[in-house]
Amino acid sequence: MARLLQFQIAVVWIVVLVLCSEFVYCNNGRRVGDVMDTEFSGFSVPLEHSFEVDDVAKFQVRGALVLKAGREPSVSLTQNQLSEEDRAKLKEVAAVDGLYRIRVPRVFLQADRQTERQMEGYLTAFVRACAMVESHLSDVITLHSDVSGYLIGISIVTFPGACRGTEVEDEVDLEVFNTTLSILAPVNAPGPETALFLERMEQETEKKGKNPQEQKSFFAKYWMYIVPLVLFLMMSGAQDQSGGGAGGGAANGGGR
Repeated sequence: MARLLQFQIAVVWIVVLVLCSEFVYCNNGRRVGDVMDTEFSGFSVPLEHSFEVDDVAKFQVRGALVLKAGREPSVSLTQNQLSEEDRAKLKEVAAVDGLYRIRVPRVFLQADRQTERQMEGYLTAFVRACAMVESHLSDVITLHSDVSGYLIGISIVTFPGACRGTEVEDEVDLEVFNTTLSILAPVNAPGPETALFLERMEQETEKKGKNPQEQKSFFAKYWMYIVPLVLFLMMSGAQDQSGGGAGGGAANGGGR
């Protein structure tokens, strides 16, 4: 009985190991832990770049955007150094005025929200390869997100941004990236201060209620100026009429 029990246990373990082995190897033909171009591992998102003489994009990993948990997007950047082969190729691309491209996958910038939405392709930006060379790999990468923190755009600029044909030493100036990473999210415009306006209206109404003098009509406020003006106009009109009548009588008398 003991040997039979041991045999059954051994069979169960063999079955478990076989199943685990199949599970490890079957994931679109790769092992667990292998990083694909379209996926991020843990809280990091791959930052990829491409620079080819024939201008056909062939992206490879440049570094990783490390996402941090929290309500506000927080991202840091880790980057690889350029190999000697890549430095030479980048100068060749710059010589023919080719392009230097970068791309990142569309994801939420919050690490704890990655399961809310499936990844939908990549976001790409580019600069002239000669600008990348003459800036000594100094660039500014800006991640653009919507109000929910979902990545909707990426941009890249170099400093300086112009290509002037300046000679650059490979080993000294084209080995390490000097990158500034920033996040640009939309800012809500200030809404109308309706509550403050209503409060001010109530205060004005209360002031008028406490001071009835302000509620008087225009005539009641300024009658002492209006009455003399009306009397003056009436007297001026009467004098004009009496003068006109006298002149008319004299004219009639002369006609006789």
